[in-house]
Amino acid sequence: MDDKLNILDLNALDQRHLEHLDPETRDLVLRRHHTLGADSPLFYREPLHLVRGRGPWLYDARDRAYLDCYNNVASVGHCHPHVVAAIAREAGTLAVNSRYLYDILYAYAEKLLATMPQTLTRLAMTCTGSESVDLALRITRHYTQASGIIVTSHAYHGNTTAVAEISPSSGLAVPIGQHVRTVPAPDSYLNPGGDVGARFAADVRAAIAQLQRHGIKFAGMIVDSVFSSDGIFTEPQGFLCEAVDAVRAAGGLYIADEVQPGFGRTGAAMWGFLRHGLSPDIVVMGKPMGNGYPVAGVVTRPEILQDFARNCGYFNTFGGNPVAAAAAMAVLEVIEGEGLVANAQAMGTRLLAGLETLKSRHACIGDVRGAGLFVGVEFSTPGGTEPDREITSRVVNGLRERGVLIGTAGPHGNVLKIRPPLCIAAEEVDLLVTRLGEVLDQER
Repeated sequence: MDDKLNILDLNALDQRHLEHLDPETRDLVLRRHHTLGADSPLFYREPLHLVRGRGPWLYDARDRAYLDCYNNVASVGHCHPHVVAAIAREAGTLAVNSRYLYDILYAYAEKLLATMPQTLTRLAMTCTGSESVDLALRITRHYTQASGIIVTSHAYHGNTTAVAEISPSSGLAVPIGQHVRTVPAPDSYLNPGGDVGARFAADVRAAIAQLQRHGIKFAGMIVDSVFSSDGIFTEPQGFLCEAVDAVRAAGGLYIADEVQPGFGRTGAAMWGFLRHGLSPDIVVMGKPMGNGYPVAGVVTRPEILQDFARNCGYFNTFGGNPVAAAAAMAVLEVIEGEGLVANAQAMGTRLLAGLETLKSRHACIGDVRGAGLFVGVEFSTPGGTEPDREITSRVVNGLRERGVLIGTAGPHGNVLKIRPPLCIAAEEVDLLVTRLGEVLDQER
């Protein structure tokens, strides 16, 4: 799970820290402690009491505005009026489970599938990304009659029991499954030199061989195309192809986890895997699919889903219900109507340029990388590549104090994870860069 260093530990709260908070925030923290438990996580040293959102902005109880540069759930902007209207309209018209016929679901499926490679023509609806990954694993195991799964070494794919077993970033208390093998992320910053794609493919082949040596038949590999939790690795385009070829040569399926890089975030295309020229066997989606309304899905080839459905069956009471389908349809309409994929590309280019300027001025920035509006800034010891977790935490909290919300990624928690709503404008990108520069100036 990302952002562990930025989570307020309720167990560690002492009276001095509570007294530092304003009375209303202090009361909410204590109520959270006593109802949700002392281990319920909160972001930032001083937690935020949010009351509303609009576009790329969130507002606290004192009506202070915060530029949201982290929350990819509201991908087309917080409380987008077109999405809100679609949800309200459908909730006031028809809200039933998915075993009835209603047009909005099939209209949505047709529109969504039209954005996919031609081989991917079947959709199964779920409610969350975790459910989507869980279903994808079931389908993969049934289709291949195998169980071995490959993931990257700090991946996060969700929180059901089966999915937690393939999410190493969840921590040592959540052990990965015996049927799971990890491979290093394609990190060309800490591991420079050579062909990153060939190196990643070699690691995948070695993991497949290790599974086979232990008598575990290989089923497939699941990765997200920007390696979000591993630290955000996006270049060069196409480097994933050799590894996917290795997966298929061994009889496995390639599952593309598009919960974070999907729906236009990378700027180059609607889906992150398209940057690599790939057509997955299975695609899983979640978070931004409904812009905050719980809706998610799995897309695959017809023969893969048909075999599973015929023999195993699948039903999700709320997956693809009319209100969820209306929310998801509205999101696609906004992405298309407002040109948000192109905006992600343009604003991402502007953001990377601004961050590179900061990198030239601040030795603590070791690397800047990303695609579209999914960008990472890695902090290292000046003159070296040793991860600097402490400065990263100070930067995150310093930005929060200046009205910018941001998160972290990577096994060392030293990479800023920047993924603002796709509607962010040039002046807001510039504000992010300016505020980050102010925080870094204080670090000199």
